[in-house]
Amino acid sequence: MKKTGLFFGSFNPVHVGHLILANYMAEFTDLDEVWFVVSPHNPLKERKSLLADYHRLYICRMAVEHQVNIRVTDFEFKMPRPSYTIDTLTWLSEKFPERDFVLICGTDIFRSLKKWKNYEQILNDYSIYAYPRKGSGLGEFEDHSSVVLHSSAPQMEISSSFIRKGIRSGKNMSYWMPKNIYDYIIEMHFYEK
Repeated sequence: MKKTGLFFGSFNPVHVGHLILANYMAEFTDLDEVWFVVSPHNPLKERKSLLADYHRLYICRMAVEHQVNIRVTDFEFKMPRPSYTIDTLTWLSEKFPERDFVLICGTDIFRSLKKWKNYEQILNDYSIYAYPRKGSGLGEFEDHSSVVLHSSAPQMEISSSFIRKGIRSGKNMSYWMPKNIYDYIIEMHFYEK
């Protein structure tokens, strides 16, 4: 079975932190590949500054267009909204029975994991590869057999909200994402208001 890491997010916008973590997971763990799963709307986040689905998908595809073991998916765009991780995992497992899916996430999600729909089923049926985030750890899930902490993964203190705020303030944010993505965002006047 092909071991496939699923990196869920709104990627609003995707940035070098996302790309470095995806590359780390694809190259330095036992994963065969990593899929960016662009989410239409996270039910635990506000929607107000969310760029349209197809723009975020296009930007993510631009970011990984030359990668061999990293790809971008729009599976959640075809599912009922709001999207829930367990529903996507179940659907993907049925559609691709030849793949072993692994959830990739930062340690900060463990603060809210119990709020996720059917979080026990995720823990029982899937592995979770966690990367460290400043100020957070695995908490009560530290000894759970399905949770693997990749403590040597780079700690990336970059956020999409910081990038959006910088663009809105007229700052040069070109070093925070690949040049083609930054140029596209500026050309389209995204995040300026």
